[in-house]
Amino acid sequence: MNDTISYPGLQRLLAQAHAVSDAAEAHGTLAGALCAASPYTFEDWLAEILPDGRASEGVADTLRGVFEATVEALQGQQMEFQPLVPDDEDHLADRVTALGEWCHGFLYGIGTGQLRDVESAGGEVGEVLRDFTEITHVTLEGDEGSESSEEDYAELVEFVRVGVQLVYEQLEPLRDVPRPDGAALH
Repeated sequence: MNDTISYPGLQRLLAQAHAVSDAAEAHGTLAGALCAASPYTFEDWLAEILPDGRASEGVADTLRGVFEATVEALQGQQMEFQPLVPDDEDHLADRVTALGEWCHGFLYGIGTGQLRDVESAGGEVGEVLRDFTEITHVTLEGDEGSESSEEDYAELVEFVRVGVQLVYEQLEPLRDVPRPDGAALH
C-alpha cells in the first residue's frame, strides 16, 4: 500500500481535490466499504470522499492506485493490509489523531454495506467494531516521546490492521448479498 502513495502525498492530493475528509478518514472509509459492500467501486469511493464525486485525471489516477492497492492488500493471503496513517517520524499526537480518524472512516465505510450498525454485529466482528469505535475517541496522555506511548500506539495500529483483515474475512457472506438496485451507499 505504501508503495502507491504516502500519507502526506494523499493528504495533499485530497486537499487539492477539495475532499470532504482527510487521508486517514478517506482510506478508512475505503477499507470499511470494501469489507462490507459488494460491489464497491472506485466511483463509489470518489462519491464518498469528493464533493462532486469526480476528480481531475491526474488526481483520479493516483486515487485509483490507492483503491486498487487497498483491494489487493485486503484480498491477499499475506495479510499485507496496512491502514494509511502518518509515518513514525510524525509527532505521536498527530499519528494518534489520524488513527482515530481512520477508524471513524472505517466505521462509516462499514455502513455502506448490509451491516447497518455496530450494535447489530455479533461475535468477533462486533468486538472489533466496538473497539474501533473506542479508538475514534483515543487521545494522547502524558509524555509524547515516551517509549511506552510509542509501544502503545504501535500495538493499536497492529490491532487495527489485524482487525480489518478479520472483519474483511468474516463479512464475506454479506458482501455476496448485492445491494438493492438503485440503493444509495449513503
